[in-house]
Amino acid sequence: MSAIPPFSELIRSTTREAVHLEMRDSYTPGDPDFAAWRDGEIDVGVSCYPDWSALIAAQVARGVRIRRARIVSEPVSDYIRFEYAITAATNVAAGEEVRWLPRRRASDLALPGNDFWLFDDGLVRVHHFSGDGEIVEDELSRDAGLVTLCRSAFEAVWARAVDHRDYRL
Repeated sequence: MSAIPPFSELIRSTTREAVHLEMRDSYTPGDPDFAAWRDGEIDVGVSCYPDWSALIAAQVARGVRIRRARIVSEPVSDYIRFEYAITAATNVAAGEEVRWLPRRRASDLALPGNDFWLFDDGLVRVHHFSGDGEIVEDELSRDAGLVTLCRSAFEAVWARAVDHRDYRL
């Protein structure tokens, strides 16, 4: 596949479920919302990504299940502290189910080399990042082997992970 449709198009075409596995300890360090959070300027009780929250809420309202699992090193990085702080208002309030797995509990799991979204068990959007966490590019694949790996990896992480409301930094 050559052209990568925007995420909004991919999620709007999802009919049953989208799952997202995050495995990095730092993302987009230049994110102005991350900087504002570090400076104490973010109200974590309000989504700092309202367009995201609205997009997700609309999909959940039409019956799409959206799950996100995060594998994190402990003690967590500042970026993960930021993600944790905004998850309730940004993700969970929109209808996403979010779980956290300490990296030390993932050592025996077979995981793909990159973060991904899996849509309806048929399309994988793989995220490629630079070493410092900036997005380099995304890749789409319908390869059955990759779909199977991503599904099994996600479910293995999900089974061990702690629900957001119970996870503590």
